[in-house]
Amino acid sequence: MNESNQVVQRDQNAIAQRREDTQAMTLVPAVDIFETASGVTLWADLPGVPRDKLEVNVHDGSLRIEGEAEVPTPPSLRVQHVEVRQPRYARTFTLSPDLDASRIEANLQDGVLKLTIPRREEARPRRIEVSVG
Repeated sequence: MNESNQVVQRDQNAIAQRREDTQAMTLVPAVDIFETASGVTLWADLPGVPRDKLEVNVHDGSLRIEGEAEVPTPPSLRVQHVEVRQPRYARTFTLSPDLDASRIEANLQDGVLKLTIPRREEARPRRIEVSVG
């Protein structure tokens, strides 16, 4: 197996992990991260996850996103085959000490979680005035 195949194989394993105890599938949500001088904005795709089944936690410099999707089945239909009944999403990030975890803002809209993580004031770039003389 060449190195590019190994990378693909590792990424495939990271996409979905089966928990043997419940036979539930845990998916790793796709995430976009944008960094500016004022902080970081993280967008996580969590289709089907309602607000009451979403948890966002920060502890010891780690940010954890967990959610369980609700996939409604109309009562008039009978399920013939289901690969993932109620997918769970989970992902963990290590936060930089430059970020202020106490001021994280979270917003869930249309299956997309937006987290805004500001930089600590002392970590923000600032202009230093230079005097002459």
